[in-house]
Order: sequence, then structure tokens, then C-alpha cells
Amino acid sequence: MLIDLAQRRADLTPHRQALAWQGHWYDYTELNARAERLAAALERRGVREGDRVAILAHNDIAHFDLVLATAKLGFIYAPLNVRLAPTELAAYTAMLRPALLLVDEAHVTKAADIATPQLRLTEYDDFIAPPAHPLHRPELTPESIQMILPTGGTTGLPKGAMLPYRQGVFNAANTVLGWGLSFEDCVIQATPSFHAAINAFTVPLWHAGARVVLQRTFDPGEYLDLVERHRPTVLFFVPTMFQMLIEHPRFPEADLSCVRWAIYGGASCPDRVVQALAERGIALRQGYGLTEAGVNCFSLTDEQATQRPWSVGKPMLHAEAVVRRPDGSPCAAGELGELTLRGPHVFAGYFEKPEATAEVLKDGWLWTGDLATVDDDGFFAIKARRKEMFISGGENVFPAEVEAAVASHPAVNECAVVGVPDERWGEVGLATVSLKPDADLSEQELKAFITAKLARYKVPKHFSFVAALPKSGAGKILKFDIRQEFEARHVQEEEA
Repeated sequence: MLIDLAQRRADLTPHRQALAWQGHWYDYTELNARAERLAAALERRGVREGDRVAILAHNDIAHFDLVLATAKLGFIYAPLNVRLAPTELAAYTAMLRPALLLVDEAHVTKAADIATPQLRLTEYDDFIAPPAHPLHRPELTPESIQMILPTGGTTGLPKGAMLPYRQGVFNAANTVLGWGLSFEDCVIQATPSFHAAINAFTVPLWHAGARVVLQRTFDPGEYLDLVERHRPTVLFFVPTMFQMLIEHPRFPEADLSCVRWAIYGGASCPDRVVQALAERGIALRQGYGLTEAGVNCFSLTDEQATQRPWSVGKPMLHAEAVVRRPDGSPCAAGELGELTLRGPHVFAGYFEKPEATAEVLKDGWLWTGDLATVDDDGFFAIKARRKEMFISGGENVFPAEVEAAVASHPAVNECAVVGVPDERWGEVGLATVSLKPDADLSEQELKAFITAKLARYKVPKHFSFVAALPKSGAGKILKFDIRQEFEARHVQEEEA
């Protein structure tokens, strides 16, 4: 099995463009040389096989140097979520015990309390400048750990998901084959590199010998500039980023003729995003994945996406999926259950957390925590996180359905719906809403609007209007924080 991706690509396509960073295109030979020099520099620094090397930084070429250098020295790439609070970062890093931490200038203060040897990225070019020396090449296998990625962390401190080389190879194979990618494709990596999105298209496209453009942080105007300059064929975002893109004043006139299709994941996508992209001739596909099993677990064609906009498609070539009841038995077609996955794209477990690993890996199957259905034709639909669905007066309420109704109001920018305790109904909905700039909308107006679209029991009892919704580093809305804030506020009101 392929372990050293950088070396193999340098052998096969040495002069093909691989990565654009800060106005310069690096070919595969240059990327491999950078990885060799980094591995040598880390070895001189005392890093050995199995050591974790952490990085606290926005998108930077150093992330990709580290990923490609893992195979040359056997260390483990361990990015940190830049959006964690300093105390959270310190706790997560203490668990990882990295041999070295790379830090960009934007996060030096956050890293101050982390008790790990550190290297600032301002010194990075000098650090990897010396020529590579002959390395002590490790005896790596497909089961050797290449990465430890932080999970989404929407319900507390992230866990470290251990991804072996086997997982990376089969995730890439699934992605390239399932989405029909080739060496002619190009993507702009604007989503953060410090979580699973690094495996969404960047690494798979390098398996195909294709091109990647790296944007440090997402800015819709700059992104459109990059689109017109580098001509990407695929757009990949979370829904929030798509909304920012279509709302940019240049979007209607930007040259997007190079784009074959777009894909989103991480949350439901508002209808207005789908419509805005369709008006520009871009089909939008719904992706599904998770840190523990790769970002691309299902696929569907443009025609299937149009016919079944609610579906994530069918499992990728090297993936199995079954919707199960709590006792483990398979659900019937259309029956709601928990999605389970099996295949070589599934992770090896959580770093030093055997009990948490045993909770999700059972008899070779990954229990995802996502509620889903599968129809008679084998198409899967994701309904909600198991912990997010709530029961109000005996009826199941799926937040995504309510969020779609709220988001369809022209004044609404974003919304999140969670279940909160209620003495009469057991649980009721809380809708937290952010409005578009200069928009004006009352709770009564919004409630009347969605009452015409939803059954009465689905209409939230509580509404909260905020400037912005709290989000994780992966761009996911932190519903745990929203629920906690509501419950804390209610306790204060009862005590008053």
C-alpha cells in the first residue's frame, strides 16, 4: 500500500503543479523536497517515530509539509483547533504530549500556556532550509498512525481521532472514484486545515495528481479572485461559507464557468444557496462524512442530486453502510435508525481513550451517532444527530427540518434549533436566529411565517435573536453551547 505519497507523486508527475500558496505554484518535486527537508529538520530536533508534532495555525503550507513528511520519519501529524480557548488548547495538548508545536503569529498568545517546545512559523523557512540528510526510514505499515485529528468538539473537549495510512489511502480512493475526479481537477482549500477537511479534497486530489490552491482564511472576495485566477473545477464549503459567497456583491458577475459542481457538508444548506448556485449553472451536491471515517462516505451524480436533494447518495466503493436499530438489527426501508459504517476508511480509535473507542466501534462497525434512513433503491438520507433529535409531546422533531423552514425567511441569515426541557411537553424547540444586515424581524412575524410551513408541534416555543451563532473550528454550529446558555439563563430567572 502507498505510504509515501510525496515521493510517489514526485516520481510519477515531477513537474506537474501541485499546490499554490502565496502566489507561487509548487510542483510535486518541490513538495517532496520540502517534506524531505522538514523530516530531516525534525529528526535533528529529536523527533522520532510515533512522536506527535502539533501545529496551531491558520491554513499554511506548513500543514501540508507535515502531512507529507509523516511517511519519511514516522511522526504523527496532530493539528490543533485554533478556535479553542487557551485553557481548552492547553488541556487537549497536554493529552497529546507532542514533541514539538509549530505556531503562527496569530496564535502565539494562545500558545503561551502550552508546556511544549515551540517553533514559530516566522522561523519555519529557516528551519527547513538546510539540505535533507539521509533519514532513519521507519518501517511503517498501513495500520501505522499518520494523523491525530481533533473531533468536532461540539459537545465538549475534542477527542483525538487516530487515522492510519490505510484510512488516508482508501478515503482518497473513495473520493476520487466516487466523485469522478482526475488530474485535471482543481480545488481551493479555504476550509480550515486543522480538522478532517484536509482529507476532503486536498489529499485525494494529490493521489490523482491534481492541483490545490490554499487560502489562509476564507474571504469571499479573495476567494472569487482565486477562482478567476486558478480556475477550480470543484467548490467545497460548509453552508455558512456558501452563504457568504453568494451574498458577496461580485458573485452574480464572477466568472464561474470553470466549476463542474459544488459540494457542502457539516450542516443543512438553505434553499437560497441551492437556488443561487443553480442560477449560475452549478449543481450542488450534499456530502457526508466525519473525522472518524473520512469526509466522503457517500456519493451521487448531479442527476441523482436533482432527483433526490434530500439524499447523500449511496456508499462509496470501499465503504459499507447500514441503518440500525438500537439492538443492532438492520432497519427496514424508510425506518429511522442510527447510521453505521464499515470499511478501510474507518479510523483506528481515539487517542488513549479505549472506552470512548469501544462506544463507537462495535464488531468492526462505526456507530456514527447520526440518525438516517435508506430507501428501497439504496439511497441514504441523514436526518439528525442522534443527540440532537428531540421528542415533543411524543412526536419526533428533527432540527434540520425546522432550521430549513426558519432559514427560508428572507430576513434570516442563519439559525440553529435545539430541544430544551419543558414541563408540559417534555421538550420543546429553541430557535436561535441571526438576521441579515439591516433586516428587521420580530418573533411573532417569524413564528407566523414558519407555522404555515410546519406542523404545530415542530414550531419552536422559544426564539432568541443573536448577532452571530457560535461555531467550532470546523464551521459547525455549537448547539451544545446554545443549549447550555439557555438552561443557565432559565436557572437565573427561576432564582430571581
